[in-house]
This record gives sequence, structure tokens and C-alpha cells, in this order.
Amino acid sequence: MRTVAPPDTWSYALRLPHDPRAARVARMTVRAALGGHGRVELIDDVELLTSEMVTNAYRHTRGPCSLRLTALGDGRLRVGVWDSHPYIPEPFRRPVADRIAPAPPGALGGRGLHLVRAYAQTWGAWSIGEGLPGRPGGGKLLWFEVGRTGKTGPLPVAEQTSAPPSSSSTGPETTSEPRQTFTPKSCAMPTRPDA
Repeated sequence: MRTVAPPDTWSYALRLPHDPRAARVARMTVRAALGGHGRVELIDDVELLTSEMVTNAYRHTRGPCSLRLTALGDGRLRVGVWDSHPYIPEPFRRPVADRIAPAPPGALGGRGLHLVRAYAQTWGAWSIGEGLPGRPGGGKLLWFEVGRTGKTGPLPVAEQTSAPPSSSSTGPETTSEPRQTFTPKSCAMPTRPDA
């Protein structure tokens, strides 16, 4: 009798309404998917970063968002969050080497995407634009990857990368190129809320 091993690559997509409970549903989905695939070492970090990105989508847009989890064959996990607003937030518009001012002490927000920059091996954004007149769509895709180096937790800046991810990448690359011009095909999100 032959044993069949589950594939190393998989992908889950979730459509989330504009609802304050969306971040919780996203966290539960991350925990179930990663636990079910035996990637428990990533659960806490991915749950936190996903929650921050979905919360931003809820707070700064009026429409739904989409979450996609994609396990790549080399041990990396890519998480993408699409929302309907085309504006790319400051922490994702700047190269890795640029220091971003932290949120002022006592501020009620402004820390979430800094966490993504600190905990993810790579991250980036792609503006899809405003959409067509009279039709919803456009927006942006924010994404991050973890798991490539087998490390979790915050990385020193020297180990973070800003190069666009590729499924054949063998290790981190360092560049100061902007990240908002790349969308990994395996993390593409619908461009219309009804898609």
C-alpha cells in the first residue's frame, strides 16, 4: 500500500465583508489553515500580521476585502489582502532600508503595518487603481511572506528584503526598488467586489 503525502503547495481564499468581525474571521481562518497543514510555527506571527492588514482594510475602506493564503513549495507562506481603496499606506510605499517614524506615544493607531515590516521576510503592495467609472473595483493588494528562513519573530533590518517574491527564489535579496509594482500571480485578488 502506498501512502500519499499532501502537496507542499496550497492556497486558500476568503472573501470578507466590510464588518468589524472580519479580522477575527481572518485570524480563525489562518489558524485553521496553518494548523491543518502542520505549519504551527507560523500561526502566531501570521495571525497577528493578517489581523493588522484586515483591520486596516476595514478601517480605511468602505467595501469588502479578500484574504489569500498561499503555501509555496520552498517553505514560504505568502499572505495577501486586497481591498477596494487604491492608496498604498506609508510603511508599504518605502524601501526596506528607509526608517519609518513610529506612531507617536499615546496614539491609538499607526503601528500595524510597522509590525508587518518587522516580522515578515518580504512584503509589498500593488495599486490596482480606481476601477472603471460606475463600476466598483480597483483597490490595492498588500502582501507579505514568512517562513523562508525558518525564523519567526522580528527580523533585523539586514535580513528583511524588498525584492518582489518569486516562487523559485533561493534566498533573500536586498534592493531599494519600490515594491508597489509587483503582484505575485499566486496571490492575485479579484479586482471587483462581485468577482
